[in-house]
Amino acid sequence: MKKKKRAGPGRPEGNSFARDKILKAAEMAFAEHGYAGTSLREIVKRAHVTQALVTYYFGTKEALFKEIFMCRGREIATKRMQSLKALADGGGRYTLRDVIASYLRPALEMRRTRDGRAFIRLQARMHTEPPRFADRLRREVYDDTVREYLSAIRKVAPQLSDRTAYWRMVLMIGAYLYAHSDAHRLAEVSRGVCDPNDLDEMLEQITAFVVGGLMAPDG
Repeated sequence: MKKKKRAGPGRPEGNSFARDKILKAAEMAFAEHGYAGTSLREIVKRAHVTQALVTYYFGTKEALFKEIFMCRGREIATKRMQSLKALADGGGRYTLRDVIASYLRPALEMRRTRDGRAFIRLQARMHTEPPRFADRLRREVYDDTVREYLSAIRKVAPQLSDRTAYWRMVLMIGAYLYAHSDAHRLAEVSRGVCDPNDLDEMLEQITAFVVGGLMAPDG
């Protein structure tokens, strides 16, 4: 009987399974330690694969991080655009609260899974990563969506100047990222009164906060 040939160096067996293992392990590591603080060795250890296999699939740590961010980020961006389109297709009668909730909901929904929560933490860490690297990824994934939502906000809140609308959009993004990334702090400070795992409550509270800020007088 002929012996089964072994795969060549770096040639994977069970392609999609091994690749998914690497992606999941990398996502968790990046979420915990950030891009700069995560080594390929750490990812290899978590995924229980060889470094040659990581290199075979992704080439570099930067390329691996980019694939994770682009995949998850585009999922959020696509759902946001679908939600905005649904509002527009509903006859154009939507409120500022509807617009803000449709922007926030896709990221909140992602927190329902362990992998999704890891990505939200990873995304929040982007603000501490090297600017050239992090800014390029955020622009590529989210800028078009942000501009579409700014147009929708201006439509339902025409009293806002362009300058104020941009400021408040950025402040909204900062508020929801912090609420996502440091939710356990809420439980500690409130001594259990607030449950950060209640995603419906989180959506309601962030939406109310953001709408209140957006409707403040335009300075």
